[in-house]
Amino acid sequence: MKKILVALVAVLFAAPSSAQFSSGNFSLDESSVYYGLRLGVNIASLTGDAPDLGSKAGLNFGGTVGLRLSDVTPIFLESGLYYTGCGASKDKTTISLNYLELPILIKYGIQASDDIAILPFIGPTFRYGLFGGKWKTSGAGKTDSFGDGKFKRADMGIKLGCGAEYNKLYLEAGYQFGITNIADWQLTNGDDASAHNGALFINLGVNF
Repeated sequence: MKKILVALVAVLFAAPSSAQFSSGNFSLDESSVYYGLRLGVNIASLTGDAPDLGSKAGLNFGGTVGLRLSDVTPIFLESGLYYTGCGASKDKTTISLNYLELPILIKYGIQASDDIAILPFIGPTFRYGLFGGKWKTSGAGKTDSFGDGKFKRADMGIKLGCGAEYNKLYLEAGYQFGITNIADWQLTNGDDASAHNGALFINLGVNF
């Protein structure tokens, strides 16, 4: 993962920087559609009745498409498709939850200077668990994280944060917290268990 991040940074800074300021290759004063690529990391955790395992770093990458919604206000609708690594890890136990993610975000553009735009955002995000997620415990081997008695594949959450763009280069940070109970097991008293995803994310990107 470290090699991938280094490669992305190299590509981003090799991109043309002499173009007129734009957010997604368009001025905040104009209507347009933009496309982008994102790559970064999640610092993920699980809350609720899931084991208290602390945080786990995971990869986060995908493509985005955005559309301006108003001719008079710089409000944008952005979506896309991501691979997102979530879970938790502590000591000798690691839970890996791999998702295909579809966010639907509302962004507001603020032109901070002639060269920089600030873009706060918020919206729902929908995830579905992929094959390959593991629940690994020392001495007990590996099992599928989405198997019986583990976690449900479907998840929904809220994603919020803020991005900054210089020409076509883009940087964002934020937090996404799950509102769907993904636990697929019961407590010793027979009640359904509760578990929710959470992740701090930092992404680099480029818009076209």
